[in-house]
Amino acid sequence: MTPGRDDAARAASGRAASDGDASGREASERTGSLWRDRPFVLTWAGSAVSQVGDRVSEVAVPLIAVTALDASAGQVAWLTALAWAPNLLGMLLGAWVDGRAGKRRLIIGCDVFRAAVLLTLPAAYLWGTLTTAHLFAVVLLCGVASVLAGCAFTPLFTWLLPPSSYVDANSKFSAARSASFIAGPALGGGLVQALTAPVAVVVDAVSFLGSALLLRRVRVEEPVPERRNRRGVWHGAREGLVFVLRHPVLRASLGCTTTINFFTFLTGSGLVVLFADRELRLPPGVIGLTLGIGASGSLVGALLAPWVSRRIGIGRAVAVGAVLFPAPFALAVVADGPMWARAGVLGGAQFLIGLGVMLFDVNLNSLMAAAIPGEMRSRVTGAYSTVNYGVRPLGAVVGGALATGVGLRTTFVVAAVGGMLSVLWLLPSPIPGIRGLDSMERYETVDA
Repeated sequence: MTPGRDDAARAASGRAASDGDASGREASERTGSLWRDRPFVLTWAGSAVSQVGDRVSEVAVPLIAVTALDASAGQVAWLTALAWAPNLLGMLLGAWVDGRAGKRRLIIGCDVFRAAVLLTLPAAYLWGTLTTAHLFAVVLLCGVASVLAGCAFTPLFTWLLPPSSYVDANSKFSAARSASFIAGPALGGGLVQALTAPVAVVVDAVSFLGSALLLRRVRVEEPVPERRNRRGVWHGAREGLVFVLRHPVLRASLGCTTTINFFTFLTGSGLVVLFADRELRLPPGVIGLTLGIGASGSLVGALLAPWVSRRIGIGRAVAVGAVLFPAPFALAVVADGPMWARAGVLGGAQFLIGLGVMLFDVNLNSLMAAAIPGEMRSRVTGAYSTVNYGVRPLGAVVGGALATGVGLRTTFVVAAVGGMLSVLWLLPSPIPGIRGLDSMERYETVDA
């Protein structure tokens, strides 16, 4: 669906409103400020709250396995695998979501479900019945709910906003996520130390409930999903994948993001910490500081992304991000000298990685939002994430084997070079020539 037809569909179905806040909507359209658009602000706030909670759980859940359950390294690795595994069902879940009305209600339901599931951990801990199988089940169920919510959020995002606001809105969502990576781990570590890891998970559960309450106040008149002649979920999943492969922008985007994800996950966060500890011989406190510097790069990148897209065009901004994101992995390899120099090079590399990934993500997500027809958003999102996120566990496994065989420094170089090659998917595609989202209507699906 082109931007013009998307606007028409939105006008027919009704723009988002929140508790009768039409005057706020009109003011935001006059000023162009999303911060005066109450439905957007409520949706953004809900996302920001749950992001902070997620960062707490990313610290607390592994610590539950290690401290409360005395888990082995292999069992901890399974936690990561189970968290990502539901993305492999993205095509089917996306097709199922597309055929259902009530996308906003589905997201709220997923938030409440995740809160309830997470609360079983501290309850079982206090009763003395917590087991590794229980922890695995919680991670897997939360992962499934996250994929469902992600598939439902894609159409909701476009119903809230006109295409002209996609880049600005994506920038604000990404900035909140980046800020959570700065503050969240420190908050999580402090809560674990003060309350124990299982009890700290309560914060994440409460954050999901807060997100649900905020989103409940947003009203959006959703278009009625088209009936697909009872062809079923499998047919819908295939339609989503075929659409991606036949669309020149989405096909190039998928090739690029899948390549970047595979090569950057060769290192993974675990190997970065291992590299800092064993190769650079940095103390834990300094390692934490360098990772925090990297998170600040993501925040800067999220805020700069709209400006960069206006200066050089949204497609070129995506291409710049595709190179800038993986390239600094090679920079980290040359770190040497006194401790401040080693830490400085690693911190600088992490900063540039964060800057690059946000230039890439914010602008590419906006391109994709403009390219996907409204009636297919969940199907296409599910198909895209199945391939794009499904390759991440594979990259992590290959990275571990590569680091064992040829060493960490060589692995980082391979990640950098392979990741930069992802731009080759973009160069022959229409993406570098797209200056703004208003030109997306020229790109229709073609035979794969």
